[in-house]
Amino acid sequence: MNINIKIKKLWQQFEKKHPSVAEFIVFFVLSNAITVVQLVLMPVFKGIFVKTRLVDISFQVLQAGHNFGGSPYYIFDYPAGALGEGGGGGLAYFLAVQLTLAIAQVINFFAQRNVTFKSNGDIKKAAFWYVIAFVLITLGAAALQGVYKAPVYRLLINTWGMGKAGETIADVVSMLINCALSFWVYFPILKIIFKKQE
Repeated sequence: MNINIKIKKLWQQFEKKHPSVAEFIVFFVLSNAITVVQLVLMPVFKGIFVKTRLVDISFQVLQAGHNFGGSPYYIFDYPAGALGEGGGGGLAYFLAVQLTLAIAQVINFFAQRNVTFKSNGDIKKAAFWYVIAFVLITLGAAALQGVYKAPVYRLLINTWGMGKAGETIADVVSMLINCALSFWVYFPILKIIFKKQE
């Protein structure tokens, strides 16, 4: 018997006995694959936008209190200036992040709906709730990013003097933290959104 057929049969048996665990495993694999897509897309978009004047336009919106030093705490905090020069990447970095996330989420929507949860429910209704979940999770992740983003970039670029390489590593670390946070929040939400109709 062909090894692929054996593996497929074993997986089908496992899936039948443990449907929730099987869903979680598939969700985990697909989420990691989509994270890889983000890791590829982010530097591409960042490379495009950083060459524009958008890097010199501050994008600091949705103030939510103040930092310990008294400065305003923004949910989306991208001050003007290149990251390597102490800035926050401005509107250029914000657009690179959000465009990367949007593309990843479109892929994620169809992959999780069709492969992980094998949903046959109303796609428009699922898309509506998915967009709402995406917006809320993005806002939450952005608010948390204010805690770790600046210290990670400062450590790698300035303290350790890694310059451009430090900026790239900080991009990856920041994206991985964001993906990990989203991963644990999305699974239970998608289980509700992507229902199977009898």
